[in-house]
Amino acid sequence: METPLAECAKGGHFHVVTPLLESWALSQVAGTTVFLKCENVQPAGSFKIRGIGHFCQEAAKKGCRHLVCSSGGNAGIAAAYCARKLGIPATIVLPEGASQPVVRRLQGEGAEVQLVGKVWDEANLRAQELARRDGWVNVPPFDHPLIWEGHVSLVRELKAALGSPPGALVLAVGGGGLLAGGSAGLAGVGWQHVPIVAMETRGAHCFNAAMEAGRLVTLPNITSVAKCLGAKTVAARALACTQELQILSEVVEDSEAVAAVQRFLDDERMLVEPACGAALAAIYSGLLGRLQAAGRLSPTLASVVVIVCGGNNIDSRELQELKAQLGRS
Repeated sequence: METPLAECAKGGHFHVVTPLLESWALSQVAGTTVFLKCENVQPAGSFKIRGIGHFCQEAAKKGCRHLVCSSGGNAGIAAAYCARKLGIPATIVLPEGASQPVVRRLQGEGAEVQLVGKVWDEANLRAQELARRDGWVNVPPFDHPLIWEGHVSLVRELKAALGSPPGALVLAVGGGGLLAGGSAGLAGVGWQHVPIVAMETRGAHCFNAAMEAGRLVTLPNITSVAKCLGAKTVAARALACTQELQILSEVVEDSEAVAAVQRFLDDERMLVEPACGAALAAIYSGLLGRLQAAGRLSPTLASVVVIVCGGNNIDSRELQELKAQLGRS
């Protein structure tokens, strides 16, 4: 029987082709056809497996002996999953407030877990320190060309499923890896005219702050409940994409993201995390309609694709706590 590494060397990958579902409920709200790209059903629970899987395979080919990754949750689970498949040990560094289900999942994947600092940026410093050890490789959660290259596969799948381009692509921005990969993917399939609606929650809005300033901005702190969007500085590549494609940067409140999580659970029977709720809030909060009314999006959109990015950092108890905390119980 071949080793996992031998299988990977033959060009296999760790992500799966995810369903593209037409949502009756969201289409009713948006007034046009809404498709859901369900990255929450990836083996590691989020789109991160695409870019991180690609990065880890390349690292393994070059003789990596230990993978280390700093994460708010999803990137770490993707890295730990890939490490187990590759037969390489992994250390995942999370901020101290990481959710227990995520820690348990990481340990279940066989990874060592370290809890360091209050926010991802502090955990990342520790990961960089560990990666100085011989044979250890730091897996960047979002800021690396191989990560973006891996995420391109998502847009290729959209092209194969839809054939014709959608009127808009809606996605959440944390560190900017999905935005960078999505932009490269649109250009790669000849869909560079498709506008991207880039969603963030207030308090984790490093991309929006950078767009407003016209340069990279470091937020003083992450105050949003959408911890998976919690990079204080967006990847420089994400900002560069704004020169190449039409990218509309929009910010919603935590309460709107969490309300979207609850409505999506009721509408589609899928529980996703607040980071994903930020993208869904583009539809549920009426933002899409407001962008159309303001002339920033076409008044007649053929269809809209929303990337349902993941759901590792949530469970029913956590959702109730968030609603209570935000006064929506």
